[in-house]
Amino acid sequence: MDSELKGVENTPTEQKKHNIRITLTSNNLKNLEIVCTAMITNIKHKKLPVKGPVRMPTKVMRITTRKTSCGEGSKTWDKFQMQIHKRVIDFKCQSDKIKQVININLEPYVFAEVSIANK
Repeated sequence: MDSELKGVENTPTEQKKHNIRITLTSNNLKNLEIVCTAMITNIKHKKLPVKGPVRMPTKVMRITTRKTSCGEGSKTWDKFQMQIHKRVIDFKCQSDKIKQVININLEPYVFAEVSIANK
């Protein structure tokens, strides 16, 4: 008796490539661009298809407040603002190689969010 199943070939199982989106956020543009270029070169070094970095609109948060705490004196105001920059990188990769691809050192105040889209 033949122990092999009929109709089933012995082929290595190929893992499905997932769509991966990395969102990088920072209030320091220089550090964000350093991390972004390092991430793109690492992905291209692995010969994976990559789209990005897509530059998202800069979010500007503004606070206007009185200089004097008691309200006496002339009405002078302080204006403060903080800009938040965001970059999005999309690429396709197998699930076992994701950790190898995104293994880079992040600069200070750069936050990364990795999401996997299953279709």
